[in-house]
Amino acid sequence: MKTTISEVGKYVDQSVTIGAWLANKRSSGKIAFLQLRDGTGFIQGVVVKAEVEEDIFKLAKELTQESSLYVTGKVREDDRAPSGYELTVESVEVIQMAEDYPITPKEHGTEFLMDHRHLWLRSRKQHAIMKIRNEIIRATYEFFNEQGFTKIDPPILTGSSAEGTTNLFHTKYFDEDAYLSQSGQLYMEAAAMAFGKVFSFGPTFRAEKSKTRRHLIEFWMIEPEMAFMDHDESLVLQENYVSFVVQAVLQNCKLELKTLERDTATLEKISAPFPRISYDEAISFLQKEGYEIEWGEDFGAPHETAIAEAHEKPVFITNYPKDIKAFYMKPHPERDDVVLCADLIAPEGYGEIIGGSQRIDDAELMKQRYAEHNLSEDAYKWYLDLRKYGTVPHSGFGLGLERTVAWISGTEHVRETIPFPRLLNRLYP
Repeated sequence: MKTTISEVGKYVDQSVTIGAWLANKRSSGKIAFLQLRDGTGFIQGVVVKAEVEEDIFKLAKELTQESSLYVTGKVREDDRAPSGYELTVESVEVIQMAEDYPITPKEHGTEFLMDHRHLWLRSRKQHAIMKIRNEIIRATYEFFNEQGFTKIDPPILTGSSAEGTTNLFHTKYFDEDAYLSQSGQLYMEAAAMAFGKVFSFGPTFRAEKSKTRRHLIEFWMIEPEMAFMDHDESLVLQENYVSFVVQAVLQNCKLELKTLERDTATLEKISAPFPRISYDEAISFLQKEGYEIEWGEDFGAPHETAIAEAHEKPVFITNYPKDIKAFYMKPHPERDDVVLCADLIAPEGYGEIIGGSQRIDDAELMKQRYAEHNLSEDAYKWYLDLRKYGTVPHSGFGLGLERTVAWISGTEHVRETIPFPRLLNRLYP
């Protein structure tokens, strides 16, 4: 019976064949222990000299790291094994004997591992992080599908900026200027006016020369947009979504969290509602804590970490100053100096994972914002049309996938939360 490591529990006390790679091995006289992986998981294969033909045992002792194999053996329950199962090997067929695999069980520097990212992905910890990333994506689709959202795919090549900034990757689009998208939001607003509730999931690009552990040049975002929804209703959706994703990982990635030695006690507390503080309250708190920050300044990593440490759950910071936020954010109804927006700050120093707001729905106010931000009315005519033809109150947000993976998996640097990271000085492999 041919199967995978993740499915061996169905075949206890039966012989199965698994296509696998040798992650590691050790031998103790008359027994060889093969650490096998097949992409679905890891399992130990035990080769007992007295129970197999002589050439099989000799072959098992000669196997090299990352050699590819077909391994046949009997599935045994073993409470000591991480997966709960072990394989008593009966035969081994070599597909290819690997030579001089560069990533050995010894310590390697970060740059070396990043240069060999195409191979580093095979390791237990990197495998666990990617499985958690996959579960977050799966749970995201489940959540929004259950909430009646339609997935819409915005373009990656655009003729203008979503945020009105200069941190864009420029390219030529035949005879026109074009940019790699920094957000699908504006297009998602158009989609929301057609479908009511929509979400996108795709790559975004920021040409920021940043080297922090929270930044990537290319990263993936989940961007929902909702017609007929105000800012407070959007916050409820956001906290329910994040809670759903965290609980899904706790339920479906127990082995991966254990592999990463993640303290799940903090994750188990993540359930809606989340605390909310205003930007004004955040500034006062930071000043009392001794930080030199004035009203009107944006928060940096140390500020966000200090605020997060005062709460057990993710915390919303609401109503930022208009001058430090994007042009499309709706003004607060009682104050003209702040907007209806919020950033969601993850616990444990992982920073902002969501940015969201209620969008301006008044055409005249939007034209005023165009003028204030020196935005071309020609380039943004289509965006203004959304306010001219059946405008409604609407809100949306964007969740950064890699930062969310980093937080939930307990991974220090976002470069390990995406299969092939693009960093300031890294475009290889």
